[in-house]
Amino acid sequence: MRLSRLARLAAAATAATLVLTACGSGGDSGSAGGKVTLNVSLFGNFGYQELYQQYQQDHPNITIKEQTADYNAHHRDLATHLATNAGAADIEAVDTGFIAQMREVGNQFTDLGQDRASQYLPWKWQASLTKDGKQIGYGTDVGGLAICYRRDLFQQAGLPADRDQVSAAWAGGWDKYIELGKQFAAKAPKGTAFFDGGGALYNAVIGQAPVGFYNQDNTIVVDTNPEVRKAWDQVVAAIQAGLSAKLIESSPEWNNGFAKGQFATIACPAWMMAKIKDQAKAFAGKWDVAAVPGGGGNWGGSYLTIPKQGKHVAEAKELAAWLTAPEQQARVFTSAGLLPSIPALYDKPEIAALKDPFFHDAPVGKIFTTAAKELEPQYQGPRAGDIQTTVRDGLSRVEQGKQNSEESWQQTVSDVKRLAR
Repeated sequence: MRLSRLARLAAAATAATLVLTACGSGGDSGSAGGKVTLNVSLFGNFGYQELYQQYQQDHPNITIKEQTADYNAHHRDLATHLATNAGAADIEAVDTGFIAQMREVGNQFTDLGQDRASQYLPWKWQASLTKDGKQIGYGTDVGGLAICYRRDLFQQAGLPADRDQVSAAWAGGWDKYIELGKQFAAKAPKGTAFFDGGGALYNAVIGQAPVGFYNQDNTIVVDTNPEVRKAWDQVVAAIQAGLSAKLIESSPEWNNGFAKGQFATIACPAWMMAKIKDQAKAFAGKWDVAAVPGGGGNWGGSYLTIPKQGKHVAEAKELAAWLTAPEQQARVFTSAGLLPSIPALYDKPEIAALKDPFFHDAPVGKIFTTAAKELEPQYQGPRAGDIQTTVRDGLSRVEQGKQNSEESWQQTVSDVKRLAR
């Protein structure tokens, strides 16, 4: 991606969106009297609220303001801010699906240096390095996969609810997961589907492939990589079996789906636990965590970046380094469930032995650190996040009955090709 593409995104953004999302406009961020306000722009719950409080106590001159936005809106707005050289927050979160896009305009981000390279999973550190070796992002978390599920809904459908039995039932892969879903659907509580939506399920399935949307040379291979179409066909089979609640991840309807118990399982990278806790408070203890079908895989994980246009670059870099330091990554995992990207933490007792009462005392430390150790990272090219959204939209058309699988697949391939122009 070149700056011209960012400029086209900027032109597409509405003036209202710019006003609402200009993170630098949220009050005085000057340094009168030595006071500094740092704006932090995120998508979703990064588990930082208690950390902000501690940091502000330790740095009385610092005030931290967090803004959160929808996943796609956040990244679109960041692209706009970079294209217009205005409006970016002091700290901007970037998802793994968009970090390659930001690498392409790495000169607009502060170089964070190499002194923390040895702390990180090697692939995590490499993913945010520019071609000329500048580090644009401190890794926050990784998204080793599991499946979160509602024990009570499984029981009501006559299925085993024990996590080991559930894990064994679909250990053979996603076809086994679909088979169990059909058993669930036969006796499911009224108004309850087996999983949330095709887009989210697809992210988990394709996340297990050695190669996803890109080759290492940044060639988009959506129409030539058989794994991409195979994952599509598996998800479509699940949709056609009536197993999907037809919800789009992070939409208001999806949030309501948790509260109303509209689905029994969800593809669950570690960071998903925080979302479930936020949206399904009434079902604490009724959720559980099982191993992902087929084992391994990754979905998501993020970075904290420091745009050069920020008003307080030095202070922002210091805060971002502190938020992503090993001690804070450990605290975020134990409080919010975001799996550290620093492997030295995985064998610490407070991490490895962690159980979560919200998830029926599931051994989330063991489940997710094991997943991280087995994780084989998939290369993410510059438009990976946009391609992910395009595939999600294609599957949504199938779910809504607007197109059959082949029609939607052909449109999806065509839409992806337009992204590459």
